[in-house]
Amino acid sequence: MSQVVIKKNTVVSVHYRGTLTKNGDEFDNSRNREPLTFLVGFKRMIPGFESALMGKSMGEKVEFDLTPDQAYGEHDPEMVKQVPIAQLPKGVKVGQQLALQGPGGQEIPIRVTAVTDEAATLDMNPRLAGENLTFAVDIISVREATAEETTAGMTIDQIVATQSDCCKSGTCSI
Repeated sequence: MSQVVIKKNTVVSVHYRGTLTKNGDEFDNSRNREPLTFLVGFKRMIPGFESALMGKSMGEKVEFDLTPDQAYGEHDPEMVKQVPIAQLPKGVKVGQQLALQGPGGQEIPIRVTAVTDEAATLDMNPRLAGENLTFAVDIISVREATAEETTAGMTIDQIVATQSDCCKSGTCSI
């Protein structure tokens, strides 16, 4: 039996250490918790992370660098806003993480980067936007996904697009 390699529709478990390329500061590490497990090919991971693992198999150790366009994108100044302090929770502080309700009810994390008596500066960019990242990854397991997992990994738009015309309105239950 041949070893399964990482490709679309595989389930992968990894341990990883993520550092900032410029200074080696660690921003995340899975070593003291359960391995990160994800379904490949459904945009659940930053693009460069998944791409760097393609074709690899269980037991391999991989180290790679990602540029912002392969990770969290460039820092967008348009995503930094001044908000009147009265519109925020009482006692808001620099460094505090807040959340906005986004489309479809998803939570969008925002960071408070400055506070005055009148306003606070909120940054809606991902925390690692604009950063070059380095990952050291140990591939713990790789297996083919089940049909149920690949269906669950699809977005609702992808599922509706594969349904008959009666479901394309998005009103049927899937």
